[in-house]
Amino acid sequence: MFGFACAAMIPALIISRMISPENKKQPNPVKTLPMECGQVPSGAGRTHFMMQYYAYVLMFVIFDVMAIFLYAWGSTLLDLPRTATLPIIAFLGIMFAAMAYALYQSKRKDIW
Repeated sequence: MFGFACAAMIPALIISRMISPENKKQPNPVKTLPMECGQVPSGAGRTHFMMQYYAYVLMFVIFDVMAIFLYAWGSTLLDLPRTATLPIIAFLGIMFAAMAYALYQSKRKDIW
């Protein structure tokens, strides 16, 4: 597998060197302009991050990861031995602890 990766990588690097522009020291001035989807940006580059959305995002990620693993575990539940229940209980404990921490942080910073 490593040999195939090297065999695919080396020609890709050589071909990209061959078709790249020759003048690397002085790039096109348009290339160095800041762009947003092909448009010249307007306004400030940095905006204030709303901290109230941090807890929502964190809890979404926690529930998303939990759903992925619970679906995989639940779809093979009948084929698994009884000893496979303990790791999923530990996993759920870790996920619920992370969710409790997100709720604690949101209450502490008064963002809800």
